[in-house]
Amino acid sequence: MTREFPKDPLMPLDLNAVFTKRTDIAPGLSIFRVEPDGWELADFEPGQYAAIGLPGTAPRCEGADPEETLEKPEKIIRRAYSIASSSLAKKYLEFYVVLVESGALTPRLFAMEPGQKLWMGKKITGVFTLDSAPPDKNLVLISTGTGLAPYISMLRSSILETRAGKVAVLHGARHSWDLGYRDELTELAQTNGKFRYLPSITRPQMEKTPWEGVTGYIQNIWEEMPPSEILGFEPTPEDTHFYLCGNPSMIDTMVEKLEERGFKEHKKRDPGEIHLERYW
Repeated sequence: MTREFPKDPLMPLDLNAVFTKRTDIAPGLSIFRVEPDGWELADFEPGQYAAIGLPGTAPRCEGADPEETLEKPEKIIRRAYSIASSSLAKKYLEFYVVLVESGALTPRLFAMEPGQKLWMGKKITGVFTLDSAPPDKNLVLISTGTGLAPYISMLRSSILETRAGKVAVLHGARHSWDLGYRDELTELAQTNGKFRYLPSITRPQMEKTPWEGVTGYIQNIWEEMPPSEILGFEPTPEDTHFYLCGNPSMIDTMVEKLEERGFKEHKKRDPGEIHLERYW
């Protein structure tokens, strides 16, 4: 339910969206749903991003690092986030966000309550889309942390129904409780023969319940396990495109490993099979 909050005279008048829902995955890791207020969302492609923001006058959440006095506290602090919601959903955008205690925006986002207003950019953009991956090719979508978000948008936008190739998601995180969307992806893997999901954690010794899944960094797993065992098929540059999103270290290592197998980084004027989106 959307709640009305009293108007804050310090808040700028261009707050054009409403924070409608928050799903906490783990401490400092949440899914935010934002709806436009009085305007319609533009069409977008899965894999693109939108900007959201709050003024410097907005409060910071408990536990956030102290912040220096802002020169223009009324100014909107903006950051871009990959969209996790389906491109078929026209009412709201969903964002998968990790709290950065020293950050400018996320401590303010995590202090919000549903019903409060914020700013959201009307322009949705980005080139980390499936436009350059032919629909008959297999897709391997590799991510760390919140780099999973664009893949959730792709899967929710019916790519398993509209593409002929197989799809695999590899997601790495520190702990099992940091594996956002895990239930959704597990269910999808159990009900759709074209889809495979491989979650991995790097700190299994901290699990309260013994972790029976794969452990280690995604880039190391790729070297330790045969690709056919990970994906259910043997990828080649002729039949598979790779998408890499998240930690630059993972991306750089995976690019190197994939290039050894004949894959090439995709560029606008020099098409290839490896597509990148760095999150830092």
